[in-house]
Amino acid sequence: MKKHINKLFVLGSLLFLASSCETEGQLTTLATVTFPSSIEVSSSTIVLKEDTSEQSALLVSWPKVTYPIAAPVSYAIQFDLPTDITGSEAWAKSKRVDVGEDVLSKSFTGFELNKIATDLGLKPNVAGELVIRVESSMDHRIYSDPVTIKVTPYLKTVVIGEIYMPGSYQGWAVETAAALTEIQLGIYQGYMTLPEGAGPGFKLNKGRNWAQFYGAGDTNADLKNMSDTDFSLPGAGSYQIKVNLNTLKWSSTPYAWGIVGTSQAGGWDNSTPMSYDHQTKTWKITTNLTPGALKFRLNNSWTINYGPADPSTNTINLDNGGAYDIPEAGLYEVTFKINETDPTSTGYPKTATCTIVKK
Repeated sequence: MKKHINKLFVLGSLLFLASSCETEGQLTTLATVTFPSSIEVSSSTIVLKEDTSEQSALLVSWPKVTYPIAAPVSYAIQFDLPTDITGSEAWAKSKRVDVGEDVLSKSFTGFELNKIATDLGLKPNVAGELVIRVESSMDHRIYSDPVTIKVTPYLKTVVIGEIYMPGSYQGWAVETAAALTEIQLGIYQGYMTLPEGAGPGFKLNKGRNWAQFYGAGDTNADLKNMSDTDFSLPGAGSYQIKVNLNTLKWSSTPYAWGIVGTSQAGGWDNSTPMSYDHQTKTWKITTNLTPGALKFRLNNSWTINYGPADPSTNTINLDNGGAYDIPEAGLYEVTFKINETDPTSTGYPKTATCTIVKK
């Protein structure tokens, strides 16, 4: 009798497990999941222009995809040519843009869309077709029906110009003011640090002289030729400055490289920000360090960080997990130098350089 009971128990357990596995399968990959409706684009015919490249050129939106389990859904957008979306290599050459979890739209500037179009082989100043689809993923991926748009890319102009930023932060000396480099036609970018106690005012000069300059117009963000009103920064700190002479607008974004690690006060959680020397284009800090690790990261975040692949050198590598070892406590001067290109178009460089010197 006992043997029969044991057999019944084992059989019941197997049936229960089979039922559980079947249920789990139905809740995930065995369930049918589809896009409930088509994706939408803000325009089906787009002619891109370099002088409006910072403006939004395309908005892609899509419906929420519902999976059988309650969890975040990740979305991405794929762009491809009509000739590459069929056959065994379908979508293999596509340009894929991650959007994020539970996000149902994505806007692309003219610059971003132009790069996608030209990377896929569309010719400048000639209308060509791009196919767009949205990818949804949780435990498995599904795709929307594709949408086709016509895009006319532009040929990016090679630019090497500069404008200059004299202000209270450096005594209004235009000869030594921070330079903003032209990264696109009529669009300039640069970096500066406003020290504690310095005034927030500045101007924007076409040359290292006062023959032509811009001051604030109707608002602080507007450029007005030869205006006596100063532009104003929000307060002390380091900034990335962008100026668009096509639209006569400017903006400032908090931006600072910092040291991070167990050798500095914030440990691995909080960076100590460095200051930008605009004349040498070097980030610097003089501070007390204790024995421990040290590396570099941007804006107190791990999104962009550098560590040494070889700690015996002054070369540091993008996204490298290594760190320098600070052997003894004391006052140190630490510098960080990077090729400050436009990260939107070129990304951050694979290497930067640094120095760590005990005073």
